[in-house]
Order: sequence, then structure tokens, then C-alpha cells
Amino acid sequence: MRLRLSVWGSMKAERVVRDVKTILRMSSLSLKNVFSRTSIVGEPSAPVVSLTSYSKRVDLVFIAIESVAASRYKPSRIILWLDEDERLRNPPRSLRRLVRRGLEILPATNFGPHKKYFPYVQSIAKHQLPLVTCDDDTIYPVGWLESLAIAHEQEPADVICHRAHYVTLSSDGIQPYAAWQKAKPRVPSCRNFAVGVGGVLYPPEFLDHLRESGTGFLATAPRADDVWLHSNAVKEGLKVRLLDAFPVAEFLPIRGGRTPGLYETNVDSGGNDKQIQATYSSAAIAALAACP
Repeated sequence: MRLRLSVWGSMKAERVVRDVKTILRMSSLSLKNVFSRTSIVGEPSAPVVSLTSYSKRVDLVFIAIESVAASRYKPSRIILWLDEDERLRNPPRSLRRLVRRGLEILPATNFGPHKKYFPYVQSIAKHQLPLVTCDDDTIYPVGWLESLAIAHEQEPADVICHRAHYVTLSSDGIQPYAAWQKAKPRVPSCRNFAVGVGGVLYPPEFLDHLRESGTGFLATAPRADDVWLHSNAVKEGLKVRLLDAFPVAEFLPIRGGRTPGLYETNVDSGGNDKQIQATYSSAAIAALAACP
């Protein structure tokens, strides 16, 4: 009983510390949004950062964007894709301030979570720069983008990420998503499955492939962009490399920015497994089986 109370107390203390860190970081980034005049974009050769948001979450997405731009290394572009006419016509003041500092707010078809990357890959005839996707409800640690860019320079053909699972297989094919293992950092593998919440860098050649693949995700993985992107990486023979630059605890959730949605649908309710079954071909499964 004492052990249980001790463990519970430790977990509660960790949550309190995490909550305090989140509040302090959100406060700092909110002040920066109001008072900063510094550009949020940098050298034209740097990666492009792309994300999407919707509904009331648009009011808080500036926190995620400010966190991306909080380091000396800045992206060449930061693009926020929106599909709601009212939000496009009348974005919150926080986003209007960011537009003056370099943010691009662009219209997109409602492709669900695929909005964070697909409108961008469609918009470029021949990709020259890597694309980094991120989520609208996460505060990213300082140095997050630079670590992805450095890893890309070292291994330009790999997909680079900060969070990943390792796809496990059985004689029946791909095992349920909940049974997948943790990916090993710095060990590239086509069986590493990048998780978008931590941010993912995709190389230029792969972006061209995604453009040519079109909107097939609407039929097989409409609510699972990670599934579609990984299956295409497997098809192209790309490896996924997990970094260990930041622990998971450094990716703080934006308070009030997370709503019941993809996690409940895809993980808790088994939505990922249904979309995985529909997306991965027998050839892709064979390629996974052949990959260490």
C-alpha cells in the first residue's frame, strides 16, 4: 500500500512539474507574440515548416508557431493551412501579428490531418527543400528544428523524426498498432514509424513522390496521415531515423489546445488498425519483413 501511494505521489509530482513548465512556457510565448517584432523565418535554404489547425484550436496555434521560431535556427517558411472561410478571412490577432513577422496563412481543401503536408507538396513542381511537419497543440523545445536539419544534412535520404514506433509483424502480417515496440534511436529502419506529434522531416525527393501519389489517402487512411506517409516511405525504400535529442517530456501539450479527436479515434478505438489494413499492400508488408 505504501509503495502504491509512493508511486502515485511521484506521478502526481511529475504532472505538477509538467503543468508548471507548460504554463510558464505558454506565458513566455504569449508575451513574445505580443511584443516581438523579430522575423520567424530565416535562411532560404532552411527547411519549410508546415502545420494545420481548425475550429477553436486556431486561437491557440500561435503558441506552437512561436515555439518553432524560438531558436536562432529558423525555417525558410512557416505555413499554416486552414480550410474554414471565417478563420481565413478573420484570423485571431495573435496570428495577424505572426503574419507581419513572416507566417503564411494559406487556404486548403479539408483533407483532415493530411492538410499539414499535402497542400504544400501539391504547390511545388520540383521540391528542393525538406519539409518539416508539426502539430498545432504542442510546444516544441528550443533547438527542435535545428536538430532535424542537422540530421538531414548527415543523412539526406532518411525521414527524420523525434518520436517513432517500431512496426512488429506476425505470420498474419502487421500486428495491432498497440502492440508495436519502441523504436531505437539513431538506428535507421524502414520499420520505424514516425509519429507526427514530435515533428517529422521529409526529404525533397519523397515530397515529389507524395505529390505524384495524389489523394489515395482519402480511400485508405483519411484520418491517419502517419500511416499513409509511412506506407509511402516503405514503398520508396526510405528509412526512418529516430533522434534522441529531446525526451518526450520536453514536448509540452498546449493547455486548452487539445480536443478529443484523432488519438481517441485512431488509437483507443482501433482506427489506426483499420486504416493500416487498408493501406499497406502485400508488397509493403514483405518489404517490412525484409527490413531489420
